Amino acid sequence: MPTMTKDEIFEKVQETLVDALSVDDDEVTETARLQEDLGAESIDFLDIAFQLEKTFGIKIPQEELFPRQILSNPDYVVDKKLNEAGVAALKAAMPHADLSEFEKDPVIDNIAEVFTVGTIVRYVQAKLGG
Repeated sequence: MPTMTKDEIFEKVQETLVDALSVDDDEVTETARLQEDLGAESIDFLDIAFQLEKTFGIKIPQEELFPRQILSNPDYVVDKKLNEAGVAALKAAMPHADLSEFEKDPVIDNIAEVFTVGTIVRYVQAKLGG
């Protein structure tokens, strides 16, 4: 696929999310959270990943976009919070995500806040070599 600008990637991600989540395109903003703002459920993430693969011609390993294994690793989780090593592992696994707010209070139940439209756009951009 030819080099795409961030805006072009955003437009295609927006189309994918409108289709997958049955939301209006004006709801799909850079800062919109997938679960809280767009109503995505666990099953939707599989569909979104599949549609992104098809749209962009990329392969998305199951744990790469949404690294659940870190959030369930007993070496990283203490009292439903990620410890320092867990936050470091999450940062390494998700360089496309803005974890600045999450790491202030890394309660694993709050991880959904990290998954914004912008997170997906940056992920796709990185996969495409941009």
